[in-house]
Amino acid sequence: MQMSQPVANAADHSGEGISRGLILLLATTSGLAVANLYYNQPLLADIGRTFGATSNAVGYVSMLTQIGYALGMLLFVPLGDIRERRTLITLLLILVSLSLVGFATSQSLMWMYIASFAVGITTVVPQIIVPFSAQLALPAERGKVIGTVMSGLLFGILLARTVSGFIGDFFGWRSMYWIAAAIMLVLAFVLYRLLPETKPETTASYTDLLRSIGQLVRKYSTLREASLIGACMFAAFSVFWTSLAFFLEGPPYHYSSAIAGLFGLIGVAGAAGAPLAGRLSDRMPPKRIIGFLILLTLASYGLFGLAGVSLWSLIAGVIVLDLGVQGTQVSNQARIYALEPAARSRINTVFMVSTFTGGALGSSLGSYAWQHWGWSGVCWTGGILVAAGFAVWVVHKGGGNNRGENESR
Repeated sequence: MQMSQPVANAADHSGEGISRGLILLLATTSGLAVANLYYNQPLLADIGRTFGATSNAVGYVSMLTQIGYALGMLLFVPLGDIRERRTLITLLLILVSLSLVGFATSQSLMWMYIASFAVGITTVVPQIIVPFSAQLALPAERGKVIGTVMSGLLFGILLARTVSGFIGDFFGWRSMYWIAAAIMLVLAFVLYRLLPETKPETTASYTDLLRSIGQLVRKYSTLREASLIGACMFAAFSVFWTSLAFFLEGPPYHYSSAIAGLFGLIGVAGAAGAPLAGRLSDRMPPKRIIGFLILLTLASYGLFGLAGVSLWSLIAGVIVLDLGVQGTQVSNQARIYALEPAARSRINTVFMVSTFTGGALGSSLGSYAWQHWGWSGVCWTGGILVAAGFAVWVVHKGGGNNRGENESR
């Protein structure tokens, strides 16, 4: 089936690229929106005590949020290619605000499961914004722009844990979700007023758009490789962050949720490397950078294995983990967005659905490993997942030979 011809968009042909102010707005929005997915992680132990649930049972809260996010990307993100983005973003922010209210008012674990899924499926605004920024950027600066916007997104992921840890410790976990719901409503108003109106990039129907996603997967080996690596890396990322609160509240540390949240602040140091990875992707083959970053991530789990005897190894591991995972993601996105400009939202859908499906699996595996094997089980589980990502990188080392692909960009 042939897709309709792309509709011209002035932003792609202006030759001016994207302004710093707009980059900052998009990065800030991405960070504030994606934070909704991660507020629960340092609060899981507190939530479990509220409902008298085991660590494994309460771990499903994080898993269902990730599953909802993956499904939301599959259903909503492709609309960015055929709908006016400003209106789409505004509507989704209103819906996620309502979902956050549902989480804040949860009266049972089952209610919370449903609300967690709803929060995930509606928190897809960042994945509409990222390909939008790639569309507006000039080709020579695309990696840098994606890296900057992704840094905002990644800071949101990491700082969400710090903020929710403190608010949960002092005001209770429900307060965090009331605050988040209010932030989403304010964002909906601000973005509707400030975002530029955009033209759809294709004239295809929604059904054709969804069908074309499978065609893109078959067409581009680079997309398949990037998606598998993304799934493995984010699974390893989620294994650690889902288990950390349980590890820190026990011996030898006995830390509160506020202290557990502070480790998200430490991870910002690693996420700060995302723009550097993007700039390197503009100057050298992203494939090489990705291999190095995967090995760097594997080293982080070696550091975590020493966390029972050294707090500094845990801190260093957090920095290395976030640098490796986020740098890999940015480098992968820089190369897949160059595959077919008119299909960036759908390409992003494939990549991010795979990534967050891996994240959902990692959340479940992390809780299971902690309950059955303790911290050493968590470290082995995360390390094996990273090693699987490296195996994908090795197997596909000669990939990128499909027509229209350019591995070296």
